[in-house]
Amino acid sequence: MKIDFPQVDIPQDFIVGTNITEDVLNFYRQSCRLRAGIFALCLEGNVEVSINLTNYNLKKNDFISLLPGSIIQYREQKSNVRLSFIGFSNKFVSSVNLIKTTMDFFPVITNSPVFPLTDSIANLFSDYFSLLERASAEANENLDPEIIKSILTGVLYGVGNFYRVQNIEGRAENRSEEICKTLVQLIMKHYVSERQISFYASQLSISPQHLSSTVKKMTGKTVSEIIASIVIMDAKAQLKSTNQTIQEISYSLNFPNVSFFGKYFKRHVGMSPKEYRNS
Repeated sequence: MKIDFPQVDIPQDFIVGTNITEDVLNFYRQSCRLRAGIFALCLEGNVEVSINLTNYNLKKNDFISLLPGSIIQYREQKSNVRLSFIGFSNKFVSSVNLIKTTMDFFPVITNSPVFPLTDSIANLFSDYFSLLERASAEANENLDPEIIKSILTGVLYGVGNFYRVQNIEGRAENRSEEICKTLVQLIMKHYVSERQISFYASQLSISPQHLSSTVKKMTGKTVSEIIASIVIMDAKAQLKSTNQTIQEISYSLNFPNVSFFGKYFKRHVGMSPKEYRNS
């Protein structure tokens, strides 16, 4: 049975905070699906959260990457907690092609949304968030969209670099984690031409049934939902950040015709490609 989690976004393109406490986290006591993209740093304390149905014990210097579509829940406070964070609305994130920007490390973020920083690196991120908060206040929270886009791109590349440096990919994984991580890598590589579960099961040398049950248990999503989320992410970015016609975007994503693309897009987004472009 599909669970429709409440959808949560942020009210403006860009928001940053440096003193987030449990008073704010209490709003997330119920599981919800994040529409925004959020990056956070735990400054102090200890708290248990659930990200994509997996529990994490956040502590000082832990960095948290929450891409749009993440399922989050604040579960238990173990000591007074304080975080810094930077968030980007779903509409704004859609204008930046996350597929191309995060190609090398998207699968790692998806499977390991929390990782620890050294004191020195954590202090740099804390200072950076503080600087952005002051800059945003000086601009009366009305920063130029191109500046915000540069901030998001910079954060993404910075996060990707830390994942590579800390070699999270090399940590021990069980078979289910390995299947999910490899699946996302395969989808990132083949989503334009291959959208059938059977193709990915064959690449992983397992049955489609095994793949489907493993992914559902580990992520709470179906394989089809993961494929669609990546296809739609690319489509949204092209609609918002390029001058290509809808027909050209349709062909770039290997849809047989623009009508099929329009129906696919509306089924997953709730509006037509044209309506989304003009929204």
